[in-house]
Amino acid sequence: MMNVRPSEARGHANHGWLDSHHTFSFASYFDPENMGFRSLRVINEDRVQAGEGFDTHPHRDMEIITYPLSGAIAHRDSTGGQGLLRAGEVQRMTAGTGVMHSEMNGSNEDVHFLQIWIIPEKKGLKPEYEQKFFPEKDRQGRWRVVASPDARDGSLTVHQDVLLNSTLLSPGEKAEYTLPKGRHAWVQIARGTGTLNGVALKAGDGVAVSDESSLVLTASEPLEALLFDLA
Repeated sequence: MMNVRPSEARGHANHGWLDSHHTFSFASYFDPENMGFRSLRVINEDRVQAGEGFDTHPHRDMEIITYPLSGAIAHRDSTGGQGLLRAGEVQRMTAGTGVMHSEMNGSNEDVHFLQIWIIPEKKGLKPEYEQKFFPEKDRQGRWRVVASPDARDGSLTVHQDVLLNSTLLSPGEKAEYTLPKGRHAWVQIARGTGTLNGVALKAGDGVAVSDESSLVLTASEPLEALLFDLA
């Protein structure tokens, strides 16, 4: 069973310096029918203008993953973690018992990224920060795990039973994924168009998947997508 969450159905907030689309309920956007999927709580598609960003603010008891699509965003947090994220890099921050952080666009171009929140396996974890680069060649035409509970294949460590995978597809190219029995998936199209098991999808669309053993994502134009394998 696949349930498509169309791009145009998402919540939307335009603050001038920030243009944000919310796949699930977030901030002032509330939709009781879309509060998340399994342990996946937030997928925000954000565009931040040059010289702008999120000033220092708090988080707690959440796994926060930042996935840049273009531009660069500077991160700094109270654990001492800091770094400049560009496309191809993925960052994970465990907010745990509490963390303060900022995300600023110090460049002369807009930055476009996905921010993802995952509910952790338990509360009160020690705050952590981690950032890694995943080359395009490792994601081209295949699913590449970028976050997992056991850091498999050099992925980031996320404190939840979730496998986050990324792929890049050229027109006509496909990536196949076998979903184990009893598992669920969320597929998010970051950019481009294609089909998932024959269902047409475009940038910003998300798909909740249950009771499907095989997923085939095929690109009709250059496509980038994420697949969350969830308990």
